[in-house]
Amino acid sequence: MQITIVGGGFGGVKAALELSKNKKSQITLISDKPYFQYYPALFGTATGYSHLESWVPLGQIFAGRDNVNVVIDSITTINKAEQVVTGTSGIHYPYHTLILALGSVTTYFGIEGLDQYAYGIKSEDEISELKQHLFDEFSRPNGADKNFLVVGAGPTGVELSSALGTYLTHLKKHYRQPQPRISISLIEAAPRVLPRMSEKASSLVTARLKSLGVHVELGKKVEAETVDSLIVSGKPIKSHTVIWTSGVANNPFFGANANQFTLSKNGKVVVDNYLRADQNIYVIGDNAATQFSGLAQTALRDGVFVARHILKKSKAKYVPKMPPVVVPVGANWAIFEYKKLRFTGLIGSLIRKAADVVGYSDVLPFGQALGVWHAQTIREDDSVIAKDVRKK
Repeated sequence: MQITIVGGGFGGVKAALELSKNKKSQITLISDKPYFQYYPALFGTATGYSHLESWVPLGQIFAGRDNVNVVIDSITTINKAEQVVTGTSGIHYPYHTLILALGSVTTYFGIEGLDQYAYGIKSEDEISELKQHLFDEFSRPNGADKNFLVVGAGPTGVELSSALGTYLTHLKKHYRQPQPRISISLIEAAPRVLPRMSEKASSLVTARLKSLGVHVELGKKVEAETVDSLIVSGKPIKSHTVIWTSGVANNPFFGANANQFTLSKNGKVVVDNYLRADQNIYVIGDNAATQFSGLAQTALRDGVFVARHILKKSKAKYVPKMPPVVVPVGANWAIFEYKKLRFTGLIGSLIRKAADVVGYSDVLPFGQALGVWHAQTIREDDSVIAKDVRKK
C-alpha cells in the first residue's frame, strides 16, 4: 500500500506513525523542514529555554521504521487527474493515497508595516530573529526600549506575554546596562483574552496577567506599524519590539490549487465524513474545514482517524470533538478547561506539564519523550551565543 503524506506537523507525523505499524504500508512523508515543530513549547524557546523542547528531528521520530521515507521538499502543485504532486525542487511525487497536512501560516490581514517590522515566534527563524533583536536592544548603551508589545490574546499571546517579563529581567541583569521600567502590553481586538475559551476563563487569565504586570488592552485594533511605533485604534505607541501572535490562514498551497478543491469561506478544504476531499485524498488538521481545526489535539486525532480508515480498521464517520485546553500563564500557573471542568494555578500547571509529556510521547518513544520534555527546564545561555554572533 503506497501512501504519500505532505506535512511534518502533528497530523502528518501522527498519521505516518500509525500507518507504519502495518508493515505492508510504504509511506513517503514530504516535509518542508527536517524537523517536527512542537508548537506548544515555542513561547518557552522564545523566552530563553532550550531549543530542544520545540524541534525534534524527523529522523529521530522515524528511526527504525523502515517503511517510512522522509523527503524534504515543499509541495506547490497537485494534479488529481494524474495523481501527482510537485515540489519546488521540480520533482514529481506520484501517489495512490494522499494525506495533506500542511498546517497554517501567519497572516497580517493586510495591515501595513507588520510584515516588515513585526516579530513572530511561529518558526525557528522567527524566534532566532526575535532573540537577536532583544540581545541587540539590551546591549545598547542606554538600555532597551521601554515598551514591548504582544499582539493577539489567544493562547500563544497569553503564554508569551506572561513569560516575557521574567526573560527581559534576565537579559537586563546580564547586560548590566541602565534600563528604564519595562512595560509589556498584550493587545487584542476582541473584547476578552482567550476568546475561544469561556468568559470565566478569560476573566481569571486577565486577572493573572495583570498580577504579572502585563497591561491588557482589549477591543483595540492594530492599524499599522512603522519603524518605531504601532498604530492602535488611531493612536501610536512607541516601540521597536512588536511581536505578532495573531492571525493564521490556511496554507497557500490550497489557494494556489483552488481548482482542485472545494474551499470554505475561510479558505479551508471542505471534506466528507471521512476527512476526504476526494476518493483517495485526505485533508486533516488545520487544513480541513472541520470544527476545532487549528488545534494540535485535533490534528493528532485526525491523523489517527485517517490511518484507521485507510487501513480499514474502522468504518466509523468522523465526529469533531472539543479537546481540553490548558494555557500556562507565568511560572507554576496555568488554566485548564474542558467543557464545565476548570482548574487554575499550580494544579493547572501540573496538568500542563503532564499534557506536554503526552504530547511528546504522541510522536516519540516514552523515554525519548521524557528527555525532550526535560529540556523545558533548561535555560540556554543565549546572551553568550549572541555576543559570539556579533563578533563574527
